[in-house]
Amino acid sequence: MLARAARGTGALVLRGFVQASGRAPRRASSGLPRNTVVLFVPQQEAWVVERMGRFHRILEPGLNILIPVLDRIRYVQSLKEIVINVPEQSAVTLDNVTLQIDGVLYLRIMDPYKASYGVEDPEYAVTQLAQTTMRSELGKLSLDKVFRERESLNASIVDAINQAADYWGIRCLRYEIKDIHVPPRVKESMQMQVEAERRKRATVLESEGTRESAINVAEGKKQAQILASEAEKAEQINQAAGEASAVLAKAKAKAEAIRIMAAALTQHNGDAAASLTVAEQYVSAFSKLAKDSNTVLLPSNPGDVTSMVAQAMGVYGALTKAQMPRAQNSVSSGSSRDVKGTNANLDEEIDRVKLS
Repeated sequence: MLARAARGTGALVLRGFVQASGRAPRRASSGLPRNTVVLFVPQQEAWVVERMGRFHRILEPGLNILIPVLDRIRYVQSLKEIVINVPEQSAVTLDNVTLQIDGVLYLRIMDPYKASYGVEDPEYAVTQLAQTTMRSELGKLSLDKVFRERESLNASIVDAINQAADYWGIRCLRYEIKDIHVPPRVKESMQMQVEAERRKRATVLESEGTRESAINVAEGKKQAQILASEAEKAEQINQAAGEASAVLAKAKAKAEAIRIMAAALTQHNGDAAASLTVAEQYVSAFSKLAKDSNTVLLPSNPGDVTSMVAQAMGVYGALTKAQMPRAQNSVSSGSSRDVKGTNANLDEEIDRVKLS
């Protein structure tokens, strides 16, 4: 019993030393824990036990009891997340550009039984699968898409690894590309392409600015012309309204003057006043002859003012005699339209006399 305990203690010390040094060969029989009947399994570890060379069970963390000789610890699997550095490798893109690319793989053992009996070295198998999958996925993309679609490329590699690693009891959590090395000539071409693209954008932006400026100027001119036409329209309307108001005011003033003149002519010495008015207008018109143009129409005796006044008064007398019965009828009937018509006719005759 003491010898067995001593062997168990020695095995525990050896296992602790191997774990502390970090150099525990996972599948070397010399590095595996010995069956000491009573075993303490650490947290986040799975110990695979074989009984008489056949799989028996997986020890859970904590206290476990085994049968000596019959039971043997065959594999020790870590259930923690494992980080594997994928070595740098060359890959050819869709447009025949050779790249040097490496990455980091994060995985975890989900089924210790499959990880122990499904593959000899699961980490090595996953690393090789990641490299081949990376080359296959890069061959489907061009060089420009490799830099733009790194996330989709990582997701594609993870999906491809999980499909194959499911039989090994391993699940790939994520894959990250660390560095992508491009050949020097390709890098120079990419730099020239970037500069050309920037010049193109600058030219496009400048042309768009010129176009926007021209559009704004045209819109401004259009609005200015519209406003100017509206202002001219309003001015013409106001001018027409003013002229109409002036004509109406002149017509009313003339009608009032005719009424006053008609009333004055009916009074005492009205004929003398009319003769005086005609003479004054004749003298005023005669003084303005040949001032506006060289063509002048003169009567046969322009110096005889008396005959002209007499002629004008004769016309006035004839019109007065013709309009007297009509005026009397209009006064007796109380109609104002005939008086206005008579006054208008009288005014037309006086104007005709002035022109003659």
